[in-house]
Amino acid sequence: FISKPPIEVFDFFSKPENLKILTPQNLGFQILTPSPIKIKEGAIIDYTIKIMGLSVRWTTLISAYSPLWKFVDLQLKGPYSYWYHTHTFTELPGGTLIEDEIHYGLPMGMFGRIAHTLFIKRQLEQIFFHRAQIIETIFSEQAKYVNTLIQHNIKTELV
Repeated sequence: FISKPPIEVFDFFSKPENLKILTPQNLGFQILTPSPIKIKEGAIIDYTIKIMGLSVRWTTLISAYSPLWKFVDLQLKGPYSYWYHTHTFTELPGGTLIEDEIHYGLPMGMFGRIAHTLFIKRQLEQIFFHRAQIIETIFSEQAKYVNTLIQHNIKTELV
């Protein structure tokens, strides 16, 4: 929960350039799409991240966009066999509730599932925990934001 109106919170999240701020530095996140990037349904964003030290290109499509309330990014190319991330912003008395729901699949069958159990799930949790801490810092003056995945309403599902 952020003690700011949806227009302020959504404005921050709808700027892909802010992903660099929200992503842990060890992932070496770099946006390849020239700025400024206009988020709208059909927008495509290219970037790279580092996985185990190797640079991996990731391309996402904004498949749904409802200003102030929701947008969805769908991986077209990247490290997952499937990635569908819904960002939802709900106005509540005194502020905005941020929810992330991620459905993802891993390549390499059984090896992917083993990797998920050993480190991928934990890494995703750490990424979103980091994101929660950064959000708290950015909106700190009025934020009543608790740094837990449950409070941030992160839902991940391996499909």
